[in-house]
Amino acid sequence: MKTKLDGWILYSIAAAFFWGTWGVVAKLISDQVSPFTNHLLFSTGMLFTLPLVLKKSSQTKPNRRGILWGLVAGILAVIGNVAVYQSFTSGGLAAIVIPVTNLYPLVTIVIALLVFNEKLNWINGIGILMAIPAVLMLSGESLLFDNPAAFFQTIGLNSWLLYSLVALFFWGVFSAAQKETTNYISAEWSYISFIVSSVLIALVFISFGLVDLHVSTKTLGLGSLAGLLNGLGVLASFAAYSAEGKASKVTTIAGALQPVFTIVLAIIFLNESLSLIESLGIGLAIVGALTLSYEKDPVTVPSNTTS
Repeated sequence: MKTKLDGWILYSIAAAFFWGTWGVVAKLISDQVSPFTNHLLFSTGMLFTLPLVLKKSSQTKPNRRGILWGLVAGILAVIGNVAVYQSFTSGGLAAIVIPVTNLYPLVTIVIALLVFNEKLNWINGIGILMAIPAVLMLSGESLLFDNPAAFFQTIGLNSWLLYSLVALFFWGVFSAAQKETTNYISAEWSYISFIVSSVLIALVFISFGLVDLHVSTKTLGLGSLAGLLNGLGVLASFAAYSAEGKASKVTTIAGALQPVFTIVLAIIFLNESLSLIESLGIGLAIVGALTLSYEKDPVTVPSNTTS
């Protein structure tokens, strides 16, 4: 077996980096705006990334089914984002909501194995078993590890938990929808259709009066920057899927490494400290990503030639 540093894994790491950087910027305005206003700012920021894909997208003709899947992917992502906010406003604790929703790669993995018929070798399986705990350890909320009894006692059949599970489900399906989109159209067209979906939803939020258009210049700038970074992450993930990356691998690698970048950048720029749990999580995430990139060497059958 060997580690193949193919295009898909480089794009997966790039997606994790952009989303991880987005996490640092988003922290600066997360308590200042509603998710609906946040979505408008994100959509605005993503528009600045369009020049990166317009030229190349003009060279190919999009497939109608692929465009539809791209639009669906955007809708799924927004539903997940709003569900997380509703979970918090319904009384959900960050110590529970964040670890639960960060398990969304499990949904993608199930879809990839059962619907897409993706195959993983046993090394990849070990990688997933390492990456998923890493996601929990890097969630920034340590109640699960500090006091497991309190963590599970807090969980009950209530509205905020249901919203958390909705977010987990839709984010997981979103990642699978990204892969399905790139089966029909290029990464560039996939991203354009995603942006179109995001902008249309933002306009719906505005029409229903859900968006506060009176934000400070600082919030506008940081929100747009966060949107730009989030957009680059989405584009990189589309590129990973388009480069033949498996949904079960791409989403797990990006999901595990994203908080690694967020934590490292937060330590550098926000003077945050690193806990023991987070240190172990970083180690598991990196090793998990490496083992997920392992692929068996193709078996070559010698051809019998007769003269």
